[in-house]
Amino acid sequence: MSLTMSSRMSISPGVPSAQDESPLPSSPPPTTLPLRTIPGSYGWPLLGPISDRLDYFWFQGPEKFFRKRIEKYKSTVFRTNVPPSFPFFRNVNPNVVAVLDTKSFAHLFDMEIVEKRNVLVGDFVPSVKFTGDVRVCAYLDTSEPEHSKLKNFAMDILKRSSKTWVSEVLGNLDTMWDTIESNISKSGSASYIVPLQKFIFKFLTKSLVGADPSSSPDIAESGYIMLDRWLALQLLPTVKIGILQPLEEIFLHSWAYPFLLVSGDYRKLYEFVRKEGKEVLRRGETEFGLSSEETIHNLLFVLGFNAFGGFSVFLPSLVSTIASDTTGLQEKIRQEVREKGGSTLNFDSVKEMELVLSVVYEVLRLNPPVPLQYARARKDFQLRSHDSVYDIKKGELLCGYQTLVMRDPKVFEEPESFRPDRFMNSNGSELLSYLYWSNGPQTGSPSVSNKQCAAKDYVVLTAAMFIAYAFRRYDSITGDSSSITAVEKAN
Repeated sequence: MSLTMSSRMSISPGVPSAQDESPLPSSPPPTTLPLRTIPGSYGWPLLGPISDRLDYFWFQGPEKFFRKRIEKYKSTVFRTNVPPSFPFFRNVNPNVVAVLDTKSFAHLFDMEIVEKRNVLVGDFVPSVKFTGDVRVCAYLDTSEPEHSKLKNFAMDILKRSSKTWVSEVLGNLDTMWDTIESNISKSGSASYIVPLQKFIFKFLTKSLVGADPSSSPDIAESGYIMLDRWLALQLLPTVKIGILQPLEEIFLHSWAYPFLLVSGDYRKLYEFVRKEGKEVLRRGETEFGLSSEETIHNLLFVLGFNAFGGFSVFLPSLVSTIASDTTGLQEKIRQEVREKGGSTLNFDSVKEMELVLSVVYEVLRLNPPVPLQYARARKDFQLRSHDSVYDIKKGELLCGYQTLVMRDPKVFEEPESFRPDRFMNSNGSELLSYLYWSNGPQTGSPSVSNKQCAAKDYVVLTAAMFIAYAFRRYDSITGDSSSITAVEKAN
């Protein structure tokens, strides 16, 4: 799902094609920059990784962890350790080269010089049992033959889902907001997290799998909870939760949790997809040469990890940003969504809403759904930051903390501020070349030769439609990071 340089011109009518690839932003010749030794170190064996782990999770937190080291080394490129690490991750190497500006970060997506084999969440790989003993597409490098088949399958799922995607989004938004309104009238406020997750789960399941969760009472009631648990157990060793320390370090970050704890949930989801998703499974087997097991487990990963997991992180940030705004943004959004796009909401109509699209991009910039990106050097090469060149050796793991990269002051004015119109004018549209949230730049296109999110444009357009729906239904929405406290219905 790719956008080109203009919000209005970037997405072609209907669902965009994912076949064209855009190059990474151009860089000056490396000879214009001084060659510098990468600063920082990994410290003593065992002690260095443990010290960095405690800083990362406990004493500093991820953002401060990286900021402090930028200040210490006077560089956005340096050596450090990222969790997980000792004691029960003996086969995981925490050593990374951090790349924390837009120029150095761009190297993570140049598939000629880096590879993505088994680095989705760093050197740590959750047990393959979480995906039915199948290495799914997200863990494959583009050089592996199976990658092309699986990426094409994912893009085909999305292409075919376009027939029902918009109607499922709008229909399930009706249910979500009806529930929130009812809860507000009863209690004076309403947590939107559960209604939002139910909305995400149902519209995605019907669009991607072609199956209605209501055909299975267990899935209809608890399917989204099953996916939450399945996701959490895979990612707990790598994610700061923020509970009482040292309990978090002892119980959440010291070992990998076994698949056995969610095997029952996964089996139910597997059987649901096997029984109810026969058409998409048939295409996977007959049109893309996948086995039944490969098709089901990859479809579940696309549904649960990529789509449900991504939207479950991104949409709450979007709601919170808009609902808590006190600058008059809601009035501007309301005016735009009611003046533009005609009477019917769809992908074409929201492409006319420049402010809405800019708000979506700005929330993605400040709160990318996947904060960390990794890649391993495929060969020796020279990496460029804004001010230096560094030698990278084959096999070294690069790590970019996207939340900081997207606040690069050399690219974004007032980088820490939420500026809803940042991507609206011609200069703003050029910034899309530096907007990374989908395993590639916003101006790139998903293809079998890269690892960019196949659903990139769907995410942007669905989020825009989410906003547009809300402000055609309401004049104002008041809330915070977890609750809606008031809504004013449109006249």
